[in-house]
This record gives sequence, C-alpha cells and structure tokens, in this order.
Amino acid sequence: MSTRTSISAAMLASAVAAAVSSLAIAAPLTEAQVKAATEAGKEKCFGVALKGQNDCKAGPGTTCQATSTVDYQGNAWKFVDGGTCTTMDLPAGRKGSPEPLSRDLPS
Repeated sequence: MSTRTSISAAMLASAVAAAVSSLAIAAPLTEAQVKAATEAGKEKCFGVALKGQNDCKAGPGTTCQATSTVDYQGNAWKFVDGGTCTTMDLPAGRKGSPEPLSRDLPS
C-alpha cells in the first residue's frame, strides 16, 4: 500500500467517524432524558439556545437536538432552570419564552 493510499484511507475513516458522531449528536432527546430534565426542575425555553445547542426540534429550521442554525433561534428550545426562562439576560434585549417565537429564524 502506498503512502498516498494510506493517507487517503485514514482521511476517509476520519470523515466517516465524524459523520457517524454527528448523527448521534443530532438525535432527538429520549423520553428518559426529557423526564429526567423535568424532574430536575427544568423547563423548555424558546429563543435562548446558541447555534447548534438546542435540545430538540421546534419547527422549521430545526430537526432535532443540536440542529439550530442561528443564535437565539426563536423556534428552537433548550431546557433551563425552572422559572428562569423569561428573565434570562440575553443580547439585544431578547427574552426567552415558554412558547415558540417568530424572531431570529433561519433564512
């Protein structure tokens, strides 16, 4: 096997591993994960997650966990400590919401 073939095979293996791991990250939360979060006093809060850090699907532009494409995407939610959703300090006067928002949606 030539050096070039070895390097190409290693690059292909790395690319496949990265693709597989991204699928695992983008999986929806399990019922057990949701139950654990709510039992820990967490609540869904829309519009507070940074790009790629939402907890699950919320609408157009998101399909599942870690798929939001815009910071503070209004239709993407994240679990936060109960009672803090609407009082979190976010940039530009944004506020979180227990319901989906129509702001900061992907183009």
